[in-house]
Amino acid sequence: QVQLVESGGGLVQAGGSLRLSCAASGNIFSIIAMGWYRQAPGKEREWVATIRSNGATNYEDSVKGRFTISRDNAKNTVFLLMNSLKPEDTAVYYCNYNARAAWYDGYRDYWGQGTQVTVSS
Repeated sequence: QVQLVESGGGLVQAGGSLRLSCAASGNIFSIIAMGWYRQAPGKEREWVATIRSNGATNYEDSVKGRFTISRDNAKNTVFLLMNSLKPEDTAVYYCNYNARAAWYDGYRDYWGQGTQVTVSS
């Protein structure tokens, strides 16, 4: 069973920075992609950024140039460095791994429990 635990959320003023971390535990055979999503109050969960096994990254347009996704393969950990934060970045942030727990398993999505990011104006 793969478990993901996020950390690093909090309250920050507009223009500030936060670094989110997501650590995986349990059996992980391989990971295709790691990503971050967010859900603001009253809104649907939306994709924020992805980093693939080959290192390629993609970002949602509103965070390009401000957020950076990175990973530590040895620790199966993904990070999201968020700079120049805006009040509209306020949301619960979730990490997501597309991975398989064993060689005989198929790939599936695993989710963390979420971490709150609040940006004050």
